[in-house]
Amino acid sequence: MLLLGLLLTSDYGMCWDEPAERRAGYISLRYVAQRLAPSVLEAGHLANLPELATFSDADHGVAFQLPMAVLEATFFRHDLRGAYWLRHFLCFATFVLGAWAVYRLGRERFGSWRWGLVGAAILVLSPRIFGEAFYNYKDLVFMNLFALGAYTLTRLLRRPTAGRALTHALVTALAADVRIMGLLLPVLTVGFGGLEMWARPVRRPAFTRALALYAGAVVPLVILFWPYLWEAPVQRLWANFRSFRYYRQTLQLLYFGTMQGCQNLPWHYLTVWVLITTPVAYCVLFFAGAGSVLRAFFRRPWEELRRVATRRDLLFGAWCVGPLVLIILIRSVVYDGWRHVYFIYPAFVLLAVRGLWAGVRAWRAAPPASATRRLGWVAGTALALGVAHTAVRQVADHPYQYTYFSFLPGPTVARLFERDYWGVSSLDGLAWIMAHDRSAIITVSDTVLLVGPVRNNAQLLPLADQARLRFVSHAQARYYIGLYRWHPAPYDTTVYGSVVHEIRVGGLPILTVFRRPGQDLRK
Repeated sequence: MLLLGLLLTSDYGMCWDEPAERRAGYISLRYVAQRLAPSVLEAGHLANLPELATFSDADHGVAFQLPMAVLEATFFRHDLRGAYWLRHFLCFATFVLGAWAVYRLGRERFGSWRWGLVGAAILVLSPRIFGEAFYNYKDLVFMNLFALGAYTLTRLLRRPTAGRALTHALVTALAADVRIMGLLLPVLTVGFGGLEMWARPVRRPAFTRALALYAGAVVPLVILFWPYLWEAPVQRLWANFRSFRYYRQTLQLLYFGTMQGCQNLPWHYLTVWVLITTPVAYCVLFFAGAGSVLRAFFRRPWEELRRVATRRDLLFGAWCVGPLVLIILIRSVVYDGWRHVYFIYPAFVLLAVRGLWAGVRAWRAAPPASATRRLGWVAGTALALGVAHTAVRQVADHPYQYTYFSFLPGPTVARLFERDYWGVSSLDGLAWIMAHDRSAIITVSDTVLLVGPVRNNAQLLPLADQARLRFVSHAQARYYIGLYRWHPAPYDTTVYGSVVHEIRVGGLPILTVFRRPGQDLRK
């Protein structure tokens, strides 16, 4: 996995928010330097930054970005392009850690390393998740840390020791300091810790000590890794909770063919996005697994609660469904698909493995010539074909897996939903222009819509190409890079020029390069 990450890192462009996230890390680093090492502020790249207290995004956690700023300042101070590639690779490295955590959770729950690998494989063979693992510093890094936190929680529940309590507190703090939803981990810890104390009364004293140590350690660790909280931890943490519920974003989103404000999206927004962007085979297995758990639990609830396996299944269910219910109930602001709840996906995967595991057990228990056996062969073949199709799509769509839709045809997606809302494909649009136009100066339209993703990705071009590139007004530009975040309809070629290059995924255009007449591309 790490070798694969090294090979693929430079294939992915920069997402819309990366420069802002990088800046947040540096501003927090400046704040830390002011408190602990003022002499460091003599460096120009820190001295000219704004104060943390006046930074508009100071309430965003920096547990990943702050170490990245330290690494960049140490090793890539004069190589911005290399610094971004390092960030992408280390972002993917956290995904490797998340896949390992899913493997360990599956291995413990189903009693076999093979089943653990099934879970890890499903996670890796999830096109959107895999694609965003290279650049989504917020949602994917948080997903991976949350999965690791779930694993440290199960270790603590299995054997409550001081070391395991402190390890779980450390991972909890890191997750919470990437996204505030990480504080759901203490809720799960207390709830399922209490369930373990009920089911295993002989271990109550050990659980009481471990949970007390965890509670005593997690609060100072959350504050330690988030410099924004240092001066007023209670007030600022509460303000962050309010921001989570009443986020200030006012984006317009294309949802079911109409532009809607993110402050007033319907309750089913997240559920729909999960279903249309997750492979169908995984969704079928998830519903089978969730149904299997509920059927067994409601048949004999008290007996089932005393089984460790059932308690783990309930943990996966609470992890997967609980955040969705919470967001719907408090009407929290979400946008850009379901990326804000990617952290539930490892639990979704584990419940899907539960469905496959239950199906295999039923198939093995059936008589050789029974209808169950025959049905099992048909279902198994269909699932295998579905997973194979997903794997083929993931390779064929590289490096645009983040625009994967599972079963909807391209024209339907174009009419109803957003596409490359991150603008990551802008890098390949710029690279195509540079490769096919040898002019000394190349002008590209710098409209309001493009100013974020296209300018961002220009920083990843080779320095010689950056020197040739000029962003100018639309009227003066030779090239226009058409994105489809807020422009679902086809572009008017009389306004933007002729189409010279287009990137399609599953028959769906995600980026179009337009050129105005007046230059021969062959010269």
